Amino acid sequence: MKYNKTIMTKLINEHRELHDELKRIKVEMGLEKNLAIKALYHSAVADNGPYMQDYQDLERWRS
Repeated sequence: MKYNKTIMTKLINEHRELHDELKRIKVEMGLEKNLAIKALYHSAVADNGPYMQDYQDLERWRS
């Protein structure tokens, strides 16, 4: 599984808590949106994160 910005953006739009977390990361870490999305991917999706299955479902749907 690898990072895909389009899939990650779709996942964020489907889960309000991810949207809120993205906003928090941007403010607290001072990151631009693209880097914050990537950071959110690594914390919430990669390595058996809580949203990994949802991400994989979107990935399969996209293929």
